Amino acid sequence: MTQVNVNVHYVTRVEGHGNLVLNAKDGKIEELRWEVPESPRFFEAMLAGRHYDDVHHIASRICGICSIAHTTASIQATEAAFGIKPSEQTLMLRKLLYNAEILESHILHILFLAAPDFLGVDSVIPLAATHKDVVVMALRLKKLAYNLAEALAERKTHPLSCVVGGFAKLPDLNVLKALRKRLADAHADINVTAELFKTFKIPDFVRESEYIALKDHKEYAFISGQIASSDAPAVPITDYLSVTNEFCVPHSTAKYTKNKRDAYMVGALARFNLNFKQLSPGAKKIAKELGISAPNHNPYMITVAQLVETYHALDESISIIDRILDKGLKPESVKVQPKAGRGVGAVEAPRGILFHDYTYDENGILTKANCVIPTNQNHNNIQKDLDALIPAILNKSEDEIRLMMEMLVRAYDPCISCSAHSLNVTIK
Repeated sequence: MTQVNVNVHYVTRVEGHGNLVLNAKDGKIEELRWEVPESPRFFEAMLAGRHYDDVHHIASRICGICSIAHTTASIQATEAAFGIKPSEQTLMLRKLLYNAEILESHILHILFLAAPDFLGVDSVIPLAATHKDVVVMALRLKKLAYNLAEALAERKTHPLSCVVGGFAKLPDLNVLKALRKRLADAHADINVTAELFKTFKIPDFVRESEYIALKDHKEYAFISGQIASSDAPAVPITDYLSVTNEFCVPHSTAKYTKNKRDAYMVGALARFNLNFKQLSPGAKKIAKELGISAPNHNPYMITVAQLVETYHALDESISIIDRILDKGLKPESVKVQPKAGRGVGAVEAPRGILFHDYTYDENGILTKANCVIPTNQNHNNIQKDLDALIPAILNKSEDEIRLMMEMLVRAYDPCISCSAHSLNVTIK
């Protein structure tokens, strides 16, 4: 093929707006660019001037999919600024709530957004006819995640009960006991999903990158630990600026990042590569069955890593509920005393490590905020993946090239507005 000319606008199944531009002629790439034209939303400016009581509620609106992640990181930053150390009970409830977000978000991507690519359809809608059991199963798992979040925080999107210092309302133990049974039963659904994924032909593409994620030697880190890298020693979360190194590019409204290499990856595969030893035995078993081992350098395997994490989230949720049922829950009253200071919060949102950095005055009014979003950190790595992928597939048909490019971007499960519902691909 002397000239590749593919033009696709607003491909669905990612959140936000992104463009892919590829010009290739006679086997030579003239232009290849991953662009982000999404309008900035200025949440950092919205947070400035707000009382600490309001900050985490506003921060949760940064992303409807990752509301719990933004809420948790926001609360952590405020607590760090005020010198508040949450109790063991609060941390336990936060971890359980966080597993609800991991479960819901991963199932959304695995079965509603990614699976159609492997099953040869444009969306999940046709699968309701051809794979009804799979769609019903996905809805059942999502409902379980929502119900777990509701039990802990009143709702999954924009949670209410989690506040600075603890929880405004404790969950009903009888509700948690009933949810424990549903979580245990859900293992069967994840096993079915794994069997489905074994039939998928995942592109064989390898590009080694730097992988960055939280690491806690006590557990598979979602809301605790230091910033770990595959290329460098771990550093405290307060040193996040030395890791993210944000910079601007002319073709993107989103900032790019780099650390020890010219780009790095965050998200499920990065966590899997850095924290494999902390996965539950069941999650490790699923990983082995799916043929993924650490380290893995194929970005198309991010979705498989999400499936492994989903199994782990089920196991960890059951373990936490067992501890709660054994110990019970006690009402806690935390007196928040605002003071001037700066605090950093860091969590592993479903799409990767998320930072909230706040500075408060002595009255508890936020004077400055900085938020570094996971998808922003992945934009640069997506570009480097494309740089390595496209030369190897230029001999394929235009339809195949288009699909592999879209699948690569979708594998990252990008949330472009929060930092892709739409992907604009232009290949000339």
